[in-house]
Amino acid sequence: MPARPMPSGSVTRLLGALAVSLAMVSAPAPSARAGATPVAAPALSFERYVLSNGLEVILHEDHKTPLVAVNVWYHVGSKDEPAGKNGFAHLFEHVMFQGSKHVAEDTFFKYLERAGSSDRNGTTNTDRTNYYETLPSNELALALWLESDRMGWLLDHANDDTFKSQRDVVKNERRQNYENAPYGLVIQFIREALYPKDHPYHRLTIGTPQDLDAASFQDVTAFFRTWYLPNNATLVVAGDIDKKAARALIAQYFEAIPRGPDPKPAKGPTPVKLDHEKRLEVEADVELARVVVTWPTPPQFAPGDGELDLLAEVLSSGKTSRLFKRLVYDLQIAQDVSAYQGSSMLSSQFEVVVTVKKGKDPKTVLKLVDEELAKVREKPPTDDELARAKAKILSNLIFDAERITSRANAFNAYAHATGDPGWFDKDVARYERATAADLSKTAATWLAPDKRIVTIVLPKKGAPRAGRLLEVKP
Repeated sequence: MPARPMPSGSVTRLLGALAVSLAMVSAPAPSARAGATPVAAPALSFERYVLSNGLEVILHEDHKTPLVAVNVWYHVGSKDEPAGKNGFAHLFEHVMFQGSKHVAEDTFFKYLERAGSSDRNGTTNTDRTNYYETLPSNELALALWLESDRMGWLLDHANDDTFKSQRDVVKNERRQNYENAPYGLVIQFIREALYPKDHPYHRLTIGTPQDLDAASFQDVTAFFRTWYLPNNATLVVAGDIDKKAARALIAQYFEAIPRGPDPKPAKGPTPVKLDHEKRLEVEADVELARVVVTWPTPPQFAPGDGELDLLAEVLSSGKTSRLFKRLVYDLQIAQDVSAYQGSSMLSSQFEVVVTVKKGKDPKTVLKLVDEELAKVREKPPTDDELARAKAKILSNLIFDAERITSRANAFNAYAHATGDPGWFDKDVARYERATAADLSKTAATWLAPDKRIVTIVLPKKGAPRAGRLLEVKP
């Protein structure tokens, strides 16, 4: 980002140039400011079809670089775990890398490394589990073989030893990233206060030690047979491919995998709403206090979701943003500040996080945060603030799409959340058409001062570094 404000016309020129560089199809979209040239809203080309066993396939052909990305999404996340099985979706992500019928233990990554793979991993969140690899395009068959073997024949290899070793890995990951990390369990306290016990988002994706310890290999095999089915997955192949040849390879490796009963993904109240303010008091063995303010907000891609992304940029992105300038630069009362819209399928949350400087009062920090939010609820951001926010978000979207790995994942993300793999142009359009008045109205609608969770973390020697919940009010 430049030091001075970027005018709306510059946003248009930036996105237009990027769209041309990506050789994307263009369609007009509303502009951020009257009279400005409309942004070229990119639409990536793709071909979509379904195998006889229910596997959804999305092909995207792009010959700019000799690479191919293979990206598989299973439509299962931690929201789909039954009671007492928290952490299964993430645990199973680990098990999937340990070997299958024709792929020996701990050789999955070795095959990819020898083939020159640049990106390879898997991730799990509340709503889905994904697996991906990017490698030279002449190695497409290898990637498809690896993915198909673990989709169809994982249980021919996995056993109790595999399961126990990966359960220990996950438990260690929880200890490292949550239980032993500064402020590490604050997110869990907030999640439990925000979502009712019967809500799919009540627990963290990482799982609880109790549920992980109680899990058995039989539980894991049942989870696989319920969710890891071709008719509950989407395969994206993107990059330097010949679509006819790719179709033949996909049929060769995946058609033999049998279809299973269609699983029933979890559904919940959308979105969650609070009718009063909750206050959480937490103590932790940390040097600096922290203030976290959380609101339940609309689901991913619903009206208001994009506006809250833009508002987060206005509040905390860059040294001239409202919260950073006032709290960190002008008053020097905060060490750092961030705001973000955490978007998910059933419900989202908007969060402001401020790490307080030593010796400063967290209550004063909260008062100042409230003052800045009151200003944006009452009066729209300036044109320059909106232009900078749009430039940041839209340029990130476009630059991210330049990488074939990210592009393949985007097709899957849009297909999963909206049913349309080609939703990229609509994603761009929702940000570009947002006005400053829209941001102010959205803040007034969703970021009410009396319908939120306020968490104050106070330093306390001898307390757990991750935090200890003392009290919830009311």
